[in-house]
Amino acid sequence: MWFKYVLTCVTVWSSHLGHLDVRGALAKSSRTPNVVLILTDDLDVAMGGLTSLKKTQKLIGDAGITFTNAFVASPLCCPSRASILTGKYPHNHRVTNNTLEGNCSSAAWQKSQEADTFPALLNRLAGYQTFFAGKYLNQYGRAEAGGVEHVPLGWSHWVGLEKNSKYYNYTLSVNGKAERHGDDYGRDYLTDVLANASLSFLRSKSSYRPFFMMVSTPAPHSPWTAAPQYRDRFNDTRAPRDPNFNIHGKDKHWLIRQAKTPMSNSSVLFLDDAFRKRWRTLLSVDDLVEELVGCLRARGELDNTYIFFTSDNGYHMGQFSLPLDKRQLYDFDIRVPLMVRGPNIKAGQISQFLVANVDLGPTVLDVAGINVSKTQMDGISFLPVLNGQINGSSWRSDMLVEYQGEGSDISDPACPLLGPGVSECFPDCVCEDSYNNTYACVRTMLPSADLQYCEFDDDEVFVEVYNLTADPFQLDNIAKTIDQEVLEKMNHRLMMLQSCAGQTCRDAGAYHARFQFHPRRVFDGRRRRTVARLRQKMK
Repeated sequence: MWFKYVLTCVTVWSSHLGHLDVRGALAKSSRTPNVVLILTDDLDVAMGGLTSLKKTQKLIGDAGITFTNAFVASPLCCPSRASILTGKYPHNHRVTNNTLEGNCSSAAWQKSQEADTFPALLNRLAGYQTFFAGKYLNQYGRAEAGGVEHVPLGWSHWVGLEKNSKYYNYTLSVNGKAERHGDDYGRDYLTDVLANASLSFLRSKSSYRPFFMMVSTPAPHSPWTAAPQYRDRFNDTRAPRDPNFNIHGKDKHWLIRQAKTPMSNSSVLFLDDAFRKRWRTLLSVDDLVEELVGCLRARGELDNTYIFFTSDNGYHMGQFSLPLDKRQLYDFDIRVPLMVRGPNIKAGQISQFLVANVDLGPTVLDVAGINVSKTQMDGISFLPVLNGQINGSSWRSDMLVEYQGEGSDISDPACPLLGPGVSECFPDCVCEDSYNNTYACVRTMLPSADLQYCEFDDDEVFVEVYNLTADPFQLDNIAKTIDQEVLEKMNHRLMMLQSCAGQTCRDAGAYHARFQFHPRRVFDGRRRRTVARLRQKMK
């Protein structure tokens, strides 16, 4: 498919340079690497989300490095995307959910954060040409936040989707001007429109300045509308029946315990159909990746370009009898794909280093030669990992996950027995979120320990702890049986991470040799309400 784009890239690029020495232009442009970030929407890794992305795995993963332990700071679109852009944990960028009230693309966000996102810093401090296409933040384009006329600071070229993911019948902000699309596949299918806009940028940009390109696809987010040529693919596929599929989530937060087990046959059929549709939408993403890589190769820029491929959060489909969504603390919602290719990255690598989406911004800034320590970012540059210049003993051991649940004081009319505060409810009254689905977790990963410790801000002050070495599907909450010293250390590390900012977020982890445990901060009957403190800070 990409052959026609390759020809166009070559032709326009050559005519753009005119009589200039092509080799000289390439040499000059190669002094600073280019960067492409491809961000998918709700793409899991735990359920085989990469399976349908054959070309993407070959062109990025096989050509570079695949991270098996990549996580998000929050398992919901807007807080996670804010973490990617700012390099900060949610308690520092203060985006709590997908609403304007939750600071998603609000005027307050624009005033406090947009000027210091990593693309803005690339543009301002390193002279990068910056290009964005696709979904930005869920409430982008709302009239209360400046409408589609608002172009976030730092973007040279802007093709932003109004509000949330769609495939047809949407509005784009093209450098601040509304461009409305209908339902004609050839003109309007959003994944293809983003691909064409990206290729157009590559054809027209300057060859004398490095560029950063962020392409944010709608797939595989609902409504899962596949391109016509892919509508009949994967007809025999169904959602994986892993050990945590369609079972009762015993010893878990009340929101998980309320799910009906076993699920109804109609629910299982629905999620199997959704699973197939998700994979079908990804085939167009696979084409997009192939087209971008082909164009970069044709222009002679591929070898000087880092390409990152990841997602804003994971997803679940039937795990612990929850039909489908994200928002939960388990690995299927917080673990995401991450593949990177680029200069000095050896092909075919698999890395088990613990990385987070707050690390993407610092890594890209490091690529551009910008000193991350002079920013307010919480993440760590993993460029030394990409270059093979670091070992596990000197890398971080843990990271923070934060989520603030959504739910109103009014009961759902379809589910009155559950009372007020629930949201995202299905017809059989299984609800995916609630106001007290508010938690913070520390995810620890070392050769000797693969643990997760979580505290809820609710009346139970509920705690969940998992040993993922012995229990990779997180079936058994061991909060009441784990060694007390380990529990205390994890609780202390959670408190430290929830109050961190910048450099203090990058300090050694709880199990690092440098860690000194303070007995005054033990996890005992005086449980410190760290999530409550987080909520207070966000007000």
